[in-house]
Amino acid sequence: MPYLIQHIDAIARQKQRDVLLITFDEGEDGIPDFEHVPQRTALIAWLDQQGISWRECGPVADPCCLRSYQGELYIDVPMDQNDPQYRLLCEHLEHPDGSMRIDGVRFCYLPLEVAMRNAHHDEPGFWDKWAEQF
Repeated sequence: MPYLIQHIDAIARQKQRDVLLITFDEGEDGIPDFEHVPQRTALIAWLDQQGISWRECGPVADPCCLRSYQGELYIDVPMDQNDPQYRLLCEHLEHPDGSMRIDGVRFCYLPLEVAMRNAHHDEPGFWDKWAEQF
């Protein structure tokens, strides 16, 4: 059943803070098969086990480009070294030098300042008007 997935920049504007995002590499054929990516499945199980809130999200919105959902996850934890969940997440995902522990997984950060560049997308009717001109 179809459902609405928010873009990560819209989530940042809604939360009014910087946000964390996890993305996954495409399959060997260049087509993402996110439902069968073992790293994604294992990471979701780990997040659930740790009580770390997450939800599916899209990339930064771009009216010049349409993309299908590629398995991205918004992680509802502030980027704060003093936050125990953030530290746990970093320890699970990254080596001390910042490189990723899990092949095919990218741990990303979107500053609110960047997300605000698309604030006009939140105006009533923006996407409806965009769709009419598509």
